[in-house]
Amino acid sequence: MRKTSKTLWLIIISLCVFSSCKNNQESLTTGWKYNNAKQGAFEVIPYLEQATGPGLVLIPGGTFTMGNMDQDVMFDYNNVPKQVTIAPFYMDECEISNIDYLEYLNWLKRVFVDDDRPFKGVYEQALPDENCWRTPAAYMEDPVQYYFRNPAFRYYPVVGVSWIQATQYAEWRTDRVNEKILADLKYIEWNPTPTPEGHFTTEAYLQYDDYEAQNSDRRLPYISNPNEYRNVTMEDGILLPKYRLPTEAEWEYAALGLVGNSLGERIIEKNKYPWNNRSLRAEDKRYYGEYQMNFKRGKGDYTGVSTAPNDGFLLPSPVRSFFPNDFGLYNMAGNVSEWVLDVYRPGGTSDLAEYNPFRGNVYMEMERNPDGTIKERDSIGRIPMKLEPDSKNERRSNYRTAYNINYNDGDLASLMNIDNANVEPNESTQLMYRRDNSTYSLISDNVRVVKGGSWKDIPYWAQPGNRRFLAEDESADWIGFRCAMSRLGDISSSK
Repeated sequence: MRKTSKTLWLIIISLCVFSSCKNNQESLTTGWKYNNAKQGAFEVIPYLEQATGPGLVLIPGGTFTMGNMDQDVMFDYNNVPKQVTIAPFYMDECEISNIDYLEYLNWLKRVFVDDDRPFKGVYEQALPDENCWRTPAAYMEDPVQYYFRNPAFRYYPVVGVSWIQATQYAEWRTDRVNEKILADLKYIEWNPTPTPEGHFTTEAYLQYDDYEAQNSDRRLPYISNPNEYRNVTMEDGILLPKYRLPTEAEWEYAALGLVGNSLGERIIEKNKYPWNNRSLRAEDKRYYGEYQMNFKRGKGDYTGVSTAPNDGFLLPSPVRSFFPNDFGLYNMAGNVSEWVLDVYRPGGTSDLAEYNPFRGNVYMEMERNPDGTIKERDSIGRIPMKLEPDSKNERRSNYRTAYNINYNDGDLASLMNIDNANVEPNESTQLMYRRDNSTYSLISDNVRVVKGGSWKDIPYWAQPGNRRFLAEDESADWIGFRCAMSRLGDISSSK
């Protein structure tokens, strides 16, 4: 596998080719020339391939067996093996670190916290819970006070971040990366004083022609008429897709790293952990016997004795500790567990598709004015969104409702002897999983999957197929996250 390390210079090369190209491309179906003012002025910019965004590693897609590869000692039966196929995608090389998250907070504070800007809550809601370290019967004030902000821990994974906060970080990261692409290519001007209602977002840039950060001589010139300018569009291949949390299936596939133990189409040996042997210790002669992850070896043993520490870390370790797996990803076994995109269900993949399985689809659309135009951004710069009306899907055969979290499990059709007319989607989940008429299980539509082991877990949870869950607005000292991005284009282009 070719490890893709291309950065945004691919975009610049593509644009250099574009700016010097001749109008000799033509349609294979009409014969009309592209980029020709006299023949329709249909613009087609030469395109090589998707550039690799900052921090990402390309993960080639493929088929694998998702689920538990060892004994189910918890007897949950929520990760029964199932063969699925994953499309190519990108994954962060490392977990998001404290310095990464501090950069995010600094931007939020600069934009939203000011005597004249009543949006301090936006910043405060993004703060990690630094009290997540506290335990009633342990002295943990040092990590409470210092872990997140002290320079000694800059490159340690951020913890105390909820699923909601992690997804908001990914949205912010998308906008900052795309803003830099456009600014570096001089299609927008850097805005030194972004405002809450007018800061750059990718969606706003694509939707509003009068975006305040651009002017006529900073936009993309038309190929057919270099004296006129337009916005960059998604069709140009310049902007990157969204950063997001990986799906559970993507995370598990990436963690297994099934390339180092494959021969042609044969997987020679299934991985129990993200490396090519079933031992917790390295078998390489240079590092023989060293532990390959940060974990709890046994009851009360987080690091071993002082003269012979096992993994060498009491709490989380730096994000580039230990060896990466065969996809080049660090700490996919221990260190911190990680949020993924999926809503948790005990059935695991049983009700999900075989291609890119995922539970959590809620289809949204932009709100529009009576004349059909998109509504203006709200007070903190977001485009107003609403749930796609089911009436739009009446003629579809692939899906009928916009709310698919409960698909085949907790949905109204699954409930018997209940008046479904007045039952909300999330309420149907509570009815599905209730224990009796007054108490319910922890399962709801707001509970998300957590993958991987952590610094305070035994090795069992480091097996990629195992899964846990937590409410999306909760956080913990053992949960962090990393981002992913879809790879656009044919699978052959990622080989």
